[in-house]
Amino acid sequence: MPDNPQHHDVLVIGGGNAGTSLAARLLRDGAPDVAVIESRPVHRYRPLLSYVGGGEARMSSLSRPADTVVPEGGTTLRDEVVSVDPAGPSVLTRSGRRFTCRSLVVCPGLDEDWDATPGLRETYDAGWAASTFDDDTAARVWPALRGLQSGRVVFTVPPEPAPCGATALKPLFMACDHWRRAEVLEDVDVHLVLPGASPLGLDGPDARLEAALASYGVRVHRGSTVARLDGRGVTLATPTGAETIEDVAFAHVVPRYRAPRWVVDAGLAGEHPAGLVDVDPETMRHHSFPDVWSLGDVADLGTRPSGGALRKQVAVLAPNILAARLGRPLQRYDGYTVMPITTGRRRLMLVEVDRDGRPRPTVPFPDLTVPRAVTWWVDRYVLPQVYWRRILRGRV
Repeated sequence: MPDNPQHHDVLVIGGGNAGTSLAARLLRDGAPDVAVIESRPVHRYRPLLSYVGGGEARMSSLSRPADTVVPEGGTTLRDEVVSVDPAGPSVLTRSGRRFTCRSLVVCPGLDEDWDATPGLRETYDAGWAASTFDDDTAARVWPALRGLQSGRVVFTVPPEPAPCGATALKPLFMACDHWRRAEVLEDVDVHLVLPGASPLGLDGPDARLEAALASYGVRVHRGSTVARLDGRGVTLATPTGAETIEDVAFAHVVPRYRAPRWVVDAGLAGEHPAGLVDVDPETMRHHSFPDVWSLGDVADLGTRPSGGALRKQVAVLAPNILAARLGRPLQRYDGYTVMPITTGRRRLMLVEVDRDGRPRPTVPFPDLTVPRAVTWWVDRYVLPQVYWRRILRGRV
């Protein structure tokens, strides 16, 4: 282990939405020293990736140099974590540096589990599959869908955990709306692979989504996941056995996800098969290591991960870290999450629920689960500005 470790009061692993907005909030609340470890030089507003896949945004519109989003007064450590000692707590990075801290926050996001879907990476390389969840192939989705006038297309919703998995429906609905307007929808055989019995498992919103799927003539494979891809075939694992969709012109297949390997190696994971960090889902404090906290996609919070959920998580976790040091009661996170789903090119429904699936709308009216053009406009144009100007600065 390297000598002379660098010490910080709060050390945050991950400089995405979760890590950056939490660091900014902690600094605004008076934390004396907050450092964020992040290896990526580019920071992306990931919700816009779905709009890239629908031809409504460009990759350049969602990316900024990571150094430009560093919270004022904070420290960014441009490095990659390779191991963690949660009892310290301390962190070892790829460059060989060791960092110690009083409080450690784990929020690196999730890693693609390429091995879980044989043939997926090779199919991406071959060009007939891509995903708006993958930075390297997101820009290929819309040109492939826009140019299609006939043939078979497959879309998938990933099983949990996934970074706002429900938004995988966005490219499907935007593409179907485009094909209908181009008068070729009847010549396109559209398939949707759902890991559950319904899109969301929520009665009201599901009724609207099912109606939209039926209106576009989408064939839905329920309770199914992608088992492998080869040639031009997508083989599914279904409740009744393997089923292969042959002669696929294009497939929007989202990878499966799991926690980074070092999370499991450090003993931070619980019983979750994807290795999520074992925290109290309400306080976000680790069950075994009281100086370790977690939020975002990698935390086992019992709710669907989403960017909108992070606002609520940060609002609870930031004061909890400081309250724990003073022996004060901790605040509770109710599992609030939000799922913005387009049902057409420029209509969107906003589903807000707690971890038990009970509605938790931000505004009491109108009913935001009814698809509207104004909701689409807010999701596409207003929220990105709120993100860059307020959320990442700890002001929301």
